[in-house]
Amino acid sequence: MRVPAVAQKGFPTRPTRSERSQKRPTALLVTDTFPRGKARSCLTPFLFLQFFVMNHAAPSPAKGKRCRAVGMLSGGLDSILACKLMLAQDIEVLALNFVSPFCTCTSSGCRHQATKVAAELGIPIKVVPTGPDYIEMVKHPKHGYGRNMNPCLDCRIFTFSRARKYLEEVGAQFVFSGEVLGERPMSQHLQALRLIERESGLEGRLLRPLSAQLLEPTIPERTGLVDRERLLAFQGRSRKPQIALAASLGINDYPCPAGGCLLTDRQFALRLKDAFAHGEDSLHHIRFLRLGRHFRLPSGAKVVVGRDELENRALQNIVQPSETVLEAEGVGSPVTVVLGSANNSDIELAARICARFSDAKLEPLVKIRCRGAASAPGTARLISVRPITEAEITPLRIPGH
Repeated sequence: MRVPAVAQKGFPTRPTRSERSQKRPTALLVTDTFPRGKARSCLTPFLFLQFFVMNHAAPSPAKGKRCRAVGMLSGGLDSILACKLMLAQDIEVLALNFVSPFCTCTSSGCRHQATKVAAELGIPIKVVPTGPDYIEMVKHPKHGYGRNMNPCLDCRIFTFSRARKYLEEVGAQFVFSGEVLGERPMSQHLQALRLIERESGLEGRLLRPLSAQLLEPTIPERTGLVDRERLLAFQGRSRKPQIALAASLGINDYPCPAGGCLLTDRQFALRLKDAFAHGEDSLHHIRFLRLGRHFRLPSGAKVVVGRDELENRALQNIVQPSETVLEAEGVGSPVTVVLGSANNSDIELAARICARFSDAKLEPLVKIRCRGAASAPGTARLISVRPITEAEITPLRIPGH
């Protein structure tokens, strides 16, 4: 049985075969108006019913807009271009951004970049910090890791599953992203794209505008909500097509494409494995993994030593009252933090480590000021220790530091 698509005023029909065979422009696809054919698209009864419910059981899009869509906006170039493609088709875009503790942010942060881009595009954005459920996914990924501790497939399924819930909340018709076929080896090959769509519950409703013409048409394309002929066919790891398109659209301010995820970094992955092995899987513990030199004491407690003034300030900002902070008295000193339950032997050993990286490391004895769990509330105590030797400290170093 063939059911004709719903005819809606202002919605394009699919072009004829002869029109589809015409040579397509590249950068101008964003703004060109393509000739409309008279052919009518057809849907199976199931897809027709799904489309009907999607469009008639949800709030209407903004006045003058075809429909409403949720856009995954990282703030990177691919996601910016995807938003541009949708906006050019008079689609109301609601941006969604996920903040991970593992993203390689600049000092201003991923949240800042995404909100800045959303403001420039004139679209609303919802920023969602990931929490303990995300950490649990990283610890036990269903589809495994990449080269290091990067569960790319599970990460995409995690975020798109939450995007689906947001789609239902706001009455949007589909989700789109800036993914490019073949750009990422683990999560953007064809089988991976299909797996992500299926396991996130977005079958037929997840559009990749930059590679859409290389993929199966989605429901919004089949029903005329999105003009497939104005989408692109980007493929592969080269960023030249995206950069050229951005230049043609006057987009010059976007992050360097070399950004990514700390989980793909071998050294960071070693630190994270050690943390998970010792039960340090809270967001608080993970914040420390970006900072300092790390040492594991015989008792299992961890010592983190700041490497410069910037890291010293960062450690001071995230330390909790239950944790011990040490600094050498009267000389230049790193901020040294003891994580976990620490006995007197742990405090003394951590103080010796602190002394080694202070400006008094060549002195026979160094006074170390201890505060936090190692002293009475609101007070500090001084202990004198001998700086630890290289032979003593080497077995304590955590791999990756």
